[in-house]
Amino acid sequence: MDTTNAGQVRLEPWAEGDFWLLERTNSPEMTEHLGGPETEEQLVARHARYLAVDPGRMYRVTLAGTGETVGSIGFWERSWRDATVWETGWGILPEFQRRGLAVRAARAVVEAARATRAHRYLHAFPGVGHAASNAVCRGAGFELLGQADFEYPKGRWITSNDWRLDLGPVRGAEPPARPR
Repeated sequence: MDTTNAGQVRLEPWAEGDFWLLERTNSPEMTEHLGGPETEEQLVARHARYLAVDPGRMYRVTLAGTGETVGSIGFWERSWRDATVWETGWGILPEFQRRGLAVRAARAVVEAARATRAHRYLHAFPGVGHAASNAVCRGAGFELLGQADFEYPKGRWITSNDWRLDLGPVRGAEPPARPR
């Protein structure tokens, strides 16, 4: 089984049976910074996208000790400022928030993205007013590059913070020339 550990959480690849988690996170409280709840049709389409994310991957976040589901996280490709980068996003169920689980999940997804060696950078784009997600970025080691206008969901522009984490060299990249 493909799992990634990060202390108290484990990342389980998104599966057909995980639709219930999208329904749980589709509340006004959980979608306040994401444009509000989605329709059933939009959730079905999101579930299909989560199952098909490639390159990249979506995960269900579970407690390592019990296997209890606490949220979701993933990474996917995005074109950003004339480059292809990884983007990440997450959602932790309300009853599990404020325990550091999102930071642990973000650290685990960093390692999963790094292991692909496909892109140098992983970005996150939380709204400037979303204090919790900005704190997750800071706690997971991302660097704040500044603010950016960001479209999410499609047709809705928000001011986001652009957080970036350097994943290191990519597969096939030439090492820098050594001075002679």
